[in-house]
Amino acid sequence: MRIIDAHLHFGKEPYFDDIARKAQHENTEAHLRKEYARLGIVGGIVMGNRPVADVTTAYPSMLRYCVGIERFSLPGSGDWLDSAVREEALPLVEQHLKRKECVGIKLYPGYHPYWIYDDAFAPLYRLAAQYGKPVAVHTGLTASGDAYLKYSHPSVMDEAATKFRDVQFVMCHFGEPWYTDAAAVLEKNPNVAADLSGILEGKIWDFPAFYRKQKYYIEQLKGWISYLDSYDRFMFGTDWPLANLEDYITFTKDIIPEKHWDAVFFENAKRIYQLT
Repeated sequence: MRIIDAHLHFGKEPYFDDIARKAQHENTEAHLRKEYARLGIVGGIVMGNRPVADVTTAYPSMLRYCVGIERFSLPGSGDWLDSAVREEALPLVEQHLKRKECVGIKLYPGYHPYWIYDDAFAPLYRLAAQYGKPVAVHTGLTASGDAYLKYSHPSVMDEAATKFRDVQFVMCHFGEPWYTDAAAVLEKNPNVAADLSGILEGKIWDFPAFYRKQKYYIEQLKGWISYLDSYDRFMFGTDWPLANLEDYITFTKDIIPEKHWDAVFFENAKRIYQLT
């Protein structure tokens, strides 16, 4: 079975080194290539945090990336709601979208206090539609206690997806833990897909014990995925290096019916992110 990791991070930050060790991995290109080959992962999508001005961003050959729109990557004040920042950044974003290596745009609501349906994002969405590339949006819990969850609640995607029907949106992390609300957004909006990244963390040493402890949580997740019955809109993702790759494959197989494995593990990401 071929696999695409539709949501990962790649960089040499000390934080990545630390969480990789907790997941029984090494945060190196060589280790990632070795694990990908061993597990049948043929490629991945990096949710990029590199500067937007770096229009020659290069990742290992098996990876593509989404250009990140967040304060550390943007010019000037780093605030997308600042018209001067948008004016400088939009031509740079377009240069990324023209590249084969860049397969989309990534937004970070919650980490940043903005509503993704704000009119300030309209020019960005028009670029996404023009180049036929999706907009991936962080939804759900955040890794930082300084973030504001009201901005990353999955329901915020409804207004954006309704206003911009020609844009393919990706709800990262399926809005966890707000699966009921996430499912409602997907059911209403055919231009919203979801990745299943960010649900596991570290290494799972005892899956039966893990499932017993998290029974309610996992039943909610499986239940709403089954309710939607839209397996053409879910994608496997790991949030590497947050979680153990082999564990994540096992976990995803347990929550997705086997007849839909090819779609969720490979075909959907290939289509949505237009991978060739």
